Amino acid sequence: MLSRRGFLASASVGLVGAQFAGAQARDYRIGMTDWNLGPVCDPTQLELAAQAGLAGVQVSVGSRPDFVPLREQAVRRQYLEAGKRFGIRFPSVAAGGILNRIPLKSEPQSAVYVIDALEAAAALGATNILVAFFSAGDLRLRDAQGEFLNRSDGPFASYEWDSAGVERVIAALKQIAPRARDLNVLLGLENTLTAEQNLEILERVDSPWVKVYYDVGNSTSYGYDVPTEIRRLGKDRICEIHIKETLGIDDPRKEILGGPQKGGVDFDAAAEAVREIGYEKWFVLELSGMEGRFVEDTQANVEFVRERFGV
Repeated sequence: MLSRRGFLASASVGLVGAQFAGAQARDYRIGMTDWNLGPVCDPTQLELAAQAGLAGVQVSVGSRPDFVPLREQAVRRQYLEAGKRFGIRFPSVAAGGILNRIPLKSEPQSAVYVIDALEAAAALGATNILVAFFSAGDLRLRDAQGEFLNRSDGPFASYEWDSAGVERVIAALKQIAPRARDLNVLLGLENTLTAEQNLEILERVDSPWVKVYYDVGNSTSYGYDVPTEIRRLGKDRICEIHIKETLGIDDPRKEILGGPQKGGVDFDAAAEAVREIGYEKWFVLELSGMEGRFVEDTQANVEFVRERFGV
């Protein structure tokens, strides 16, 4: 079965390069995370992004303390040059792989990687960064057995949060927000909390430079009411939206948006809510397509988002 790298190797690099030389940026706002596109922090992957019909790429600042390529001016220039060549823009920079291992809720050095992402975003012309809170950085409270505490008795979940961790995050964001302002780049919080909990964090940080990075697949899988959350947050508090199916459902086509699934994302309801709030920012795909079908499946997913969300 042909891999993504195999696909690129089998093509004529010279002919493909000529095809996209001087390409114009696509007029829609649909991108993809670089970890779904290929190796993270790799500007050569922008060629594949263009082939798949993507308009943008969310670039990772790095993946571990000893691998933060976006600190380097040379790497940033490579991205900018390749972006111009293939018509690819950079809506955001992600600080995910690092912050999920070295969380902002507990490790002081994590603030350095957030600043790295802000500076890289400013250099690439991105409007925001993704500040992740998953794995070791999860802001939900665990009980003695390691289970998250769902305090809701209704149809939608509401987990108790880790108060100590949240307090540290709020304190850190208050210190980082002025730097975001100076660089004209928003801090987008992507986490496992409800919209209401995120709104409380935003209120307490009290900075217009801190927003919510919303993920329809994650929020569905956590048991949250996605359309209601989107309306509650509104267009001014959502800086960007990740698009994918739910995590862990038993469906071999979960990499294809709108494919047959049970208990997956209600994209029609989510799209209606997005239209109601007047959201006109980027949608970023966080899925790769089925094995051996990256280009075809991504093209189909781009069209799905364009049709459903009116991009």
